[in-house]
Amino acid sequence: MNPESLPVTVLKGVGPRLQARLARLQIHTVQDILFHLPHRYQDRTRVAPIGGLRPGEEAVISGVIELSDVVYRGRRSLIVRISDGSGHLSLRFFHFSAAQQKQLQRGRRLRCYGVARPGRDGMEMIHPEYEYLLEDEPAVEDRLTPVYPLTEGVHQLTLRKLARQALERYAGEIPEWLPESVREEHGLCPIGEALNGVHRPPPGEDVGRLLEGKHPLQARLAFEELLATQLSLERLRAEKQKQEAPVFKMDGGVYRSLVQGLPFALTGAQQRVVAEIREDLMQRHPMQRLVQGDVGSGKTVVAAIAAAFAMEAGYQVAVMAPTELLAEQHLKNFRDWFQPLGRQVLGLSGKLGTRARRQTLELLARHELDLVVGTHALFQEEVAFARLGLLVVDEQHRFGVHQRLALREKGTQGGVYPHQLIMTATPIPRTLAQTVYADLNVSVIDELPPGRRPVQTVAIPATRRAEVVQRVHAACREGRQAYWVCPLIEESEALQLQTAVDTEAALRQALPDLRIGLAHGRMKAREKDRIMAEFKAGALDLLVATTVIEVGVDVPRASLMIIENAERLGLSQLHQLRGRVGRGSERSSCLLMYQPPLSPYARRRLAAMRETSDGFEIARRDLELRGPGEMLGTRQTGLPRFRMADLIRDQHLIPAVQAAARRILQQHPDHIEPIVRRWLGRAEEYGNV
Repeated sequence: MNPESLPVTVLKGVGPRLQARLARLQIHTVQDILFHLPHRYQDRTRVAPIGGLRPGEEAVISGVIELSDVVYRGRRSLIVRISDGSGHLSLRFFHFSAAQQKQLQRGRRLRCYGVARPGRDGMEMIHPEYEYLLEDEPAVEDRLTPVYPLTEGVHQLTLRKLARQALERYAGEIPEWLPESVREEHGLCPIGEALNGVHRPPPGEDVGRLLEGKHPLQARLAFEELLATQLSLERLRAEKQKQEAPVFKMDGGVYRSLVQGLPFALTGAQQRVVAEIREDLMQRHPMQRLVQGDVGSGKTVVAAIAAAFAMEAGYQVAVMAPTELLAEQHLKNFRDWFQPLGRQVLGLSGKLGTRARRQTLELLARHELDLVVGTHALFQEEVAFARLGLLVVDEQHRFGVHQRLALREKGTQGGVYPHQLIMTATPIPRTLAQTVYADLNVSVIDELPPGRRPVQTVAIPATRRAEVVQRVHAACREGRQAYWVCPLIEESEALQLQTAVDTEAALRQALPDLRIGLAHGRMKAREKDRIMAEFKAGALDLLVATTVIEVGVDVPRASLMIIENAERLGLSQLHQLRGRVGRGSERSSCLLMYQPPLSPYARRRLAAMRETSDGFEIARRDLELRGPGEMLGTRQTGLPRFRMADLIRDQHLIPAVQAAARRILQQHPDHIEPIVRRWLGRAEEYGNV
């Protein structure tokens, strides 16, 4: 039988409770178990002598139980002491059963795997994996041990047993959907061989290549997983090409008036992207264009020009932003640009009073409103557009996919869809964009407006805090403004990070002559917006904030930024924060304060910030360091959680994957659905926005 149609309950040991827990891992069938792949391996092929263990070391140890006892030292725990002749080690269990306690008796031989750490009576392991060994049984395993993604209530041992069962009984039944010509061309092994090999790496295999994810068995699966993503997005693109959209007839009047009224000239990159958008808006299918641009590259003006094209054609425009603050900034910009041209622009946010809200909704429904700016309030049920032609979504990865879909559906009239323009200040490297956004046309604004000076970036240890405080004081006394960013707002014992609340209090005491404000994510939106508005208006000298300002208002006089615990933040987030300064004519600086000593990983990130201000280079390095899921926010982007593929490691496969996708679309269309379903399941619907 095809494992895709067999429920996971056919496997021994899977009852209703475990079935429900496995469902949280999207495991419903036997095929799902086989494709729930190890995300790393542990090398348990060598036993470490207990006497030579170092703190923090992951190791396999083997020994005989010397004693087993329940102790009460603040917390009830089971302590099992084992010895191998070179030394002794304690195994500590906080959660244990009476049966477990009874089995762990003196004289029994164990093999354990865990992390060694210093304890009260020497080295110990807390809740290690362990198993009992017979007298003549070898203490080491003969192959690498797979480590699977988990959920609460499902243990590694459980997944290993289920994978072993599924392989033994059903691996030979897995259908092969890669055409033989594709496998031969790229030297890819059959699917059954690949699955057997990654779940249970054969003894003697190249351990180094398996640990790095570069083994041919892994490449076979990575190829098919990338292919599933490519096929899904190509199919989505084809579906969208069938949808109808309004064909904009533009005379150029609103566009010319808008551009003539701007106090600056468009850059070459902006003009190129505007031409691409104009071409899209003259087609019969909906524009689906992603505009990438670094902080300050002028994406908003490009969006305004797209809006001008829509107004010329007699259509309405909706602009959606992720926060009230950013929506207000967009509202101000669009009003400044369009109201002198006789166009009606209003905002629709959660802060509007009942009467103002009702009036705005009536104007929208009667087409007496050309452009509306708002947050998620735009897709509430009572909002109705008379003739929505263009939807502009800013920082789209911050919206849930269903929210974006709801707004797009709202603008659909008689089967005609609005055009969609997506903007992001998180540049996405070409390799990633090709794979993740294959259903979108991507435009890049890769040129900053003239006069924008790069922000001088310096990394400085927190031990020099007093110097930093004096630098802030000097800058503010000269009439400039400064940000002081703290990643957390509450003290955490685990991270020991300075909090925004404490920092603000300390700075008030150290700098009593400065006007200091505080903004963080736990504040009520109205209070936070009031503080930010005061800072923008120049009523505050120094703003202490969490990363809520990452996407925020334009404050041209802000020319100094301090980022505490900078070593804890990702590169793209640091770059976004740095982009809040350097927006005026003043020379600007960003001080990255860190807690020494720096890990090699943190050192590379801070070095990248000092070496470049190019958002695309920052994004490339961030992708290398953190991976695409963390960089973009996997759950919200619809970016699939790759089980085997890695977009950095496997980027050399992408041209071949794209060629294979074209061949399958043309010659083997019946293979598309099984490949996509096997790897993406329900995730494919998330791309449909």
